[in-house]
Amino acid sequence: ESLVMNYWPKATRNDLVNAIIKAQEICFKNGLTTVDDAGLGIEAIELIDSLQNSGNLKMRVYAMVSGSSENLDYYLNKGVIKTDKLNVRSFKLYADGALGSRGALLRSPYSDKPNHFGLLLTDLETFNTYAKRIANSEYQMNTHAIGDSANHAVLNIYKNVLEGKKDRRWRIEHAQVISPDDFELFDDIIPSVQPTHSTSDMYWAEDRLGHERIKGAYAFKDLLNKYGKVALGTDFPVEYVSPFYTFYAAVSRQDLKGYPKEGFQMENALTREETLKGMTIWAAYSNFEEDEKGSIEAGKFADFIILDKNIMEVDVSEIPNIKVISTFVDGQSVYDKDNLAK
Repeated sequence: ESLVMNYWPKATRNDLVNAIIKAQEICFKNGLTTVDDAGLGIEAIELIDSLQNSGNLKMRVYAMVSGSSENLDYYLNKGVIKTDKLNVRSFKLYADGALGSRGALLRSPYSDKPNHFGLLLTDLETFNTYAKRIANSEYQMNTHAIGDSANHAVLNIYKNVLEGKKDRRWRIEHAQVISPDDFELFDDIIPSVQPTHSTSDMYWAEDRLGHERIKGAYAFKDLLNKYGKVALGTDFPVEYVSPFYTFYAAVSRQDLKGYPKEGFQMENALTREETLKGMTIWAAYSNFEEDEKGSIEAGKFADFIILDKNIMEVDVSEIPNIKVISTFVDGQSVYDKDNLAK
């Protein structure tokens, strides 16, 4: 592995600029006007800022700083960085691994692997230290937590360090498997979830978790009912970039072939209105940006898209096939379907 790394050419600044601009094209084509980028370093954030200032990068970016001691020192000292295009006010941490690889940390062993509980990626002492430091700043803490044990630990540490602090909007990213008693702890912690995870994982998730534990997994409606909002995202590049796949998975709980016919754990499906809010105004709220974006109204940025079908009325099976006709940022066309991108 070290030999491979030694011979792998380091990306030049030009390579990175080209990659970012290409990614912007893909995002605009799919109707995205703000991207939450989870886990960036100082150099990447400064490059994004530079490209936005020069006018080459029109995409708005909510940048979550990768949670390391060095990055905490740098950004907590610097304070929140906010422009019309860039918002740096959060750190991204990782509690555990993924469910598919059996890296998610569970409270009881995996149903399909005896005596295996998964992995803790950040030891709790370090995690607690970081959480205390972030709690004493204006920064938000957003933590990847998949397994019920990881979610339990993160929720309790959040609660402890945030005691007495109001409107901090700390997030749990994925909130994928939750113990029945732990849903209560989401009363002031934002569940930030990616609906296509449910339809990507549904084929084998019950093998990992068993018949009972699976009921607390991908429980988007239960999380919404507890917090009152749920932030919805795609999790690309792990999942596909299309927000229409996200919308479809949230509402239908089916894969693109319509499986399963009755939907996967439909008690946790979201309505179209809830899904739309989760991808717009509630997502903006989770970024402390609800006063400037997330809805089309006077005084907010003119960031909007025009679709070829009405996503609120078209047959559910048609949702994944919806195409973006035009994407606007700041009232300017940044993509249109007839290749008139400006």
